[in-house]
Amino acid sequence: MAEANVVLLDFWPSSYGMRVKIALAEKGISYECKQEDLEARSSLLLEMNPVHKMIPVLIHNGKPICESLNIVQYIDETWNHKPSSLLPSDPYKRSQARFWGDYIDKNVYNAVKRVWTGKGKEQEEFKKQFIQCLKTLEYELGDKPYFGGEDFGYVDVALVPFTSWFYTVETCGKLSIEKECPKLMAWAKRCMEKESVATPLPHPHQIYAFAMQYKQRHGLE
Repeated sequence: MAEANVVLLDFWPSSYGMRVKIALAEKGISYECKQEDLEARSSLLLEMNPVHKMIPVLIHNGKPICESLNIVQYIDETWNHKPSSLLPSDPYKRSQARFWGDYIDKNVYNAVKRVWTGKGKEQEEFKKQFIQCLKTLEYELGDKPYFGGEDFGYVDVALVPFTSWFYTVETCGKLSIEKECPKLMAWAKRCMEKESVATPLPHPHQIYAFAMQYKQRHGLE
């Protein structure tokens, strides 16, 4: 049964939008997805997110919720009767999950983009920073199936969308993430076995084509 009045303002290559789609899928929530043109933002997006004017925005019963991890937490709390919680119930474990979600927000997007848009010596330095960031996350993952333990959860939702960009990073940066971070890549493959992850994430080749168009459009080739 479809949930009433759930709309997502999205931009399909956005890892942040993917987070929200994964969280909604995990909870089994049906919704309407509206794609935005970030170079010609709709009046609805400007109305729903007047501060940042960015996606994703979840509109629930006419009320907007902005910023992807904030939206994921909102989904988890609003539909808490659904299969299982994304955030741990223990306050300490919940604080740690939020810490790592914040770490991902502050580090991964920039690290990814700098590698696939970078050149020369600058790109080499960005590659080192990117791999170090992933190694930090791999260390936190350890030998657990998922970041929170046995069950797919909040930190997994925060990070796994960026893996759809890994092919672009590897191709543009001439590196092997699997060679550098084998446990992290095994985790990514494990996540992709879940329908709630595999369905919302675009194919890596689609992301690569988008990235090449972006580079051409912005003179970054």
